[in-house]
Amino acid sequence: MKNSLNTPVISLRETHYKGKHFVTQMETVFAAFQRRPATMLMISIETGILRANICRYVSEWQRQGKIKLQKQGFCKVSKHRAGYYTTDTNLFTQTLMLF
Repeated sequence: MKNSLNTPVISLRETHYKGKHFVTQMETVFAAFQRRPATMLMISIETGILRANICRYVSEWQRQGKIKLQKQGFCKVSKHRAGYYTTDTNLFTQTLMLF
């Protein structure tokens, strides 16, 4: 069958690899937020994972209760207001600090 849209044909094996790749990204981001509270941009630069992906993961984890906004402050990278998130459950009980 001819591919008239010029889109790549992806086999099941490649799709499985793609799915595994995203799981690995999620694990990497989760571990990075567990080391220390950070902004999404800081984690993006640290891990090399796109910030859009990190934003999606954080949104999903917030619905599941796996990540919390620890404080609001100025991002060390962008120098703009941002939220510092953490996946460390020991820090979940601390109150939210607003600047």
